Amino acid sequence: MEKYSPEKKCVVMTRDQVRALDAWAINTLGIPGVVLMENAGRGCAELIEEKLKGLAAPKVCIFCGTGNNGGDGYVIARQLINSGFEATVVVCGDRGKIKGDAKINLDILERMGQPVESLNPAQGDTAARVADFAAGAEVLVDSLFGTGLSGQMRDGYRRLIEGLNACECPILAVDIPSGLDCDTGRPLGAAIEASWTVTFVAVKKGFTFARATRYTGEIFVASIGIAAP
Repeated sequence: MEKYSPEKKCVVMTRDQVRALDAWAINTLGIPGVVLMENAGRGCAELIEEKLKGLAAPKVCIFCGTGNNGGDGYVIARQLINSGFEATVVVCGDRGKIKGDAKINLDILERMGQPVESLNPAQGDTAARVADFAAGAEVLVDSLFGTGLSGQMRDGYRRLIEGLNACECPILAVDIPSGLDCDTGRPLGAAIEASWTVTFVAVKKGFTFARATRYTGEIFVASIGIAAP
């Protein structure tokens, strides 16, 4: 894992390039998506373990969306639980929408006996529920939205992100701070203000704009088992 700085030469990718790389890895190389997800989640868990090194009983709270970014969150939870962490996992949205590789990792987590909480962002008490889930955690994990998000965010998810930012707890963003446009580095109504972002394979184009620094915090580039061709 490498720490990004603007002065360092690095690979930069747009949203479309990220999609093309994923398709190439899965369809041409034949790497199952669940393997890529495992590698991504493991990289995030390793950074959290490093940041909380020395704490006797570290606690994390992981907020997961219903897509593959949420799937990364389930892997992170499993990896941290296996390392002795206490984890609260919160599915934000309709669980019925969780499919494919993300569903595989959610099912594994629940078969391990890990409770999984639910939060409906459409309800009005979002900020209070976020604060309750996050209470006592040393780190929050933003595993809500990935690089594919575009267009203005719905009000419920905007309130959710604002609630997370209000917790005054360090946040690790998975691949990209939720709500940040991958290509422009601008918030789509609201965006997570992360302490650290673990991004995969390459720095995202939006991160290269100074305006994005408020949201990304420190950026680390993690491998998922492939490199950009």
